[in-house]
Amino acid sequence: MYSLHAGLDLSRRRLDVCVVDPDGDLVEELAVRPDSLGLAELGTRYDSPVAAVIESMNGSRFVHDRLEEAGWAVSVADARLVKGLAPLAAKTDKIDARVLAELSRRDLVPQIWLPDPDVRADRERSRFRLHLIHHRVALKNRIHAALIAYGKPCPVSDLFGRTGRQMLTTLDLPEPWRSNIDATLATIDHLDDQIRACEIELRQLGATHPYVPLLVTAPGIGPILGYTIAAEIGDIARFATPKKLVGYTGLCPRVDQSGERDRRGPITKNGPRYLRWALIEATIWAARHPAYRDRYQHTKTRLGKQRGTKVARVDIARRLTTAIWHMLTKNETFNPAGPAFALAA
Repeated sequence: MYSLHAGLDLSRRRLDVCVVDPDGDLVEELAVRPDSLGLAELGTRYDSPVAAVIESMNGSRFVHDRLEEAGWAVSVADARLVKGLAPLAAKTDKIDARVLAELSRRDLVPQIWLPDPDVRADRERSRFRLHLIHHRVALKNRIHAALIAYGKPCPVSDLFGRTGRQMLTTLDLPEPWRSNIDATLATIDHLDDQIRACEIELRQLGATHPYVPLLVTAPGIGPILGYTIAAEIGDIARFATPKKLVGYTGLCPRVDQSGERDRRGPITKNGPRYLRWALIEATIWAARHPAYRDRYQHTKTRLGKQRGTKVARVDIARRLTTAIWHMLTKNETFNPAGPAFALAA
């Protein structure tokens, strides 16, 4: 039982704090700097035990860690669910902090799982690689755009392979596009080196990770994707059933039910987008595996060219996620069960 409940609303330059007692009466409203010194002073401000709530956002984990070190019990709330629980007619930082304090007092905080420092480090490594790849793709797209703008055809399948590079170095373009392409190619080469170094590190770390050797036995999952999936899942024990893990990926359709009406919409896109990306990437190759091939082709054909491929991949990604839950929970390699008995002709 906590004597005080605090709501914390974080912005770039300050942390708004609202403190209430167990009866909901206001104790204090203040603002502190969200740095180590300001949080250290806040952590020692009250003699009574404090339960605090902060919405999930960039910087909330730093606030959580510093106040936990000072003896506070800090929960990180799902920002979207908080908005659903407490819709506001007027929204200010002070009001947001008061709402969070009230949710803490009433024990209604939609708390999210907070990964430990090791899992955070794993995620940062895999996400940084993807960040570099996105930059490389953007730079390559700029070069393609320059060629299109000046009517230069691309006669090779890989513009950035050996033959394509030779063509780019001799391409006749006016300034500054000619110089920009040279600078872009140099930057792409540098990014290639950085991405290669990241992948070497991920392969080395994945070899000793408890989940990666199991994940690479599944179709479509290699060492890099395996490390990414393992980092984004974290502790598999927090998912009681395969449905919980599938729901966490955000690959489930939205459901709108009222009376006899039951409508299914697009996927929810909850959970880490990096996990969702990794599973869809794995599905591109997993769809060719005998365990999923027939279902993939059937769904793809049934829905037609416009939607079939996308929906079929999401469907296989959900089934692959279910297999991953069983693999990691039971510490088994990928081995999908076949039919229990032969079907009658």
